[in-house]
Amino acid sequence: MWELRHRGGCPSPGGAVAPPPREGEAAGGDHETESTSDKETDIDDRYGDLDSRTDSDIPDIPPSSDRTPEILKRALSGLSSRWKNWWIRGILTLTMISLFFLVIYMGSFMLMLLVLGIQVKCFHEIITIGYRVYRSYDLPWFRTLSWYFLLCVNYFFYGETVADYFATFVQREEQLQFLIRYHRFISFALYLKFVFQNGSCFLGFADGLCSLIVILLVTQSHLVIQNLFEGMIWFLVPISSVICNDITAYLFGFFFGRTPLIKLSPKKTWEGFIGGFFSTVVFGFIAAYVLSKYQYFVCPVEYRSDINSFVTECEPSELFQLQSYSLPTSLKAVLRQEAVSLYPFQIHSIALSTFASLIGPFGGFFASGFKRAFKIKDFANTIPGHGGIMDRFDCQYLMATFVHVYITSFIRGPNPSKVLQQLLVLQPEQQLNIYKTLKIHLIEKGILQPTLKV
Repeated sequence: MWELRHRGGCPSPGGAVAPPPREGEAAGGDHETESTSDKETDIDDRYGDLDSRTDSDIPDIPPSSDRTPEILKRALSGLSSRWKNWWIRGILTLTMISLFFLVIYMGSFMLMLLVLGIQVKCFHEIITIGYRVYRSYDLPWFRTLSWYFLLCVNYFFYGETVADYFATFVQREEQLQFLIRYHRFISFALYLKFVFQNGSCFLGFADGLCSLIVILLVTQSHLVIQNLFEGMIWFLVPISSVICNDITAYLFGFFFGRTPLIKLSPKKTWEGFIGGFFSTVVFGFIAAYVLSKYQYFVCPVEYRSDINSFVTECEPSELFQLQSYSLPTSLKAVLRQEAVSLYPFQIHSIALSTFASLIGPFGGFFASGFKRAFKIKDFANTIPGHGGIMDRFDCQYLMATFVHVYITSFIRGPNPSKVLQQLLVLQPEQQLNIYKTLKIHLIEKGILQPTLKV
């Protein structure tokens, strides 16, 4: 790495590192102009070498090793590779679903930690692929700067979340008040450090990879947590719909698949795509009915500063209260009833499930194109039979973005709890002015009597 730093003229985090003097040159000021010219020539030669390289010059990434437990290998040794992979995927899928149920039982905070952990692991898989390829270009500080950029972006987004949802807690801690007040300025300063270091190291390749990190990982995993604050049901139904679509599409494709769907993913078939769609819509409709019955799933996740914990207690909104819907004439004769009782959220679940099964898979197709460009089958071998964590969550990030847009466009209204959190951190005279304005407004609407003293 020391040699790479000198060859690229890249400064270390602690300061600048000059290129080593050439043979026969002195280190004195008489050669300053010549050294500068030589450095510029080295840079030009360096970029010329990068531009002249072709895809064939990029080293192939070695195939991942098989991490299947030995007990499974012995138990399935008599099966063909096709059925062996089917059983391995099935067993690991059930294991992951069981662990997911355990995390749900442990509460909202553990779900947030799970999302953050998945984000970091996905980043690790992507950056490992990039490093294996780009190290052939002798790019110094590639991984260090990429991890630093991930930290900067997480600091910005999660700092915004703390300011929005934990205002009363921050108000009690003087150290946090400074960080929140100047949060965006600090974030921008950290970003400038990345820009300067990246530019001085000539990491043009790292820019594209870091952009991928921001778009696919940090930003969208942040949206997953934002959806969770709206109510656990907005987190569970979309995620479980994508999981259901993955499983049922695989099963339909495995047993009935004949017609290839897309060249980027040769194993995906139209039979699996269509079967997954209908199965996911039915699953989402049923899951929405079951979860809508419980406050634990439908109430927004809020932080209670008095007990220093997250709570999910509320009076369920109309979205999660049974409503009677009249049936069309054609269905009245078939079902022999005039109306049906449904939760309004069940209707929204149809939109979510439709997106998860028709549009969500294109997140996987995008990931397939990425893997095809790097000549790899999977992002990693973390989960036997499945590949890496990113292989399992490529569709989830696209789904999270849609759910967030859907909530803000069609569902979300003013959040009284969030407004109250903001009011409590105001100065007393500001709170008094708001109280007087609100009192006048309520009197004008006839809700309060003019003579009523509060």
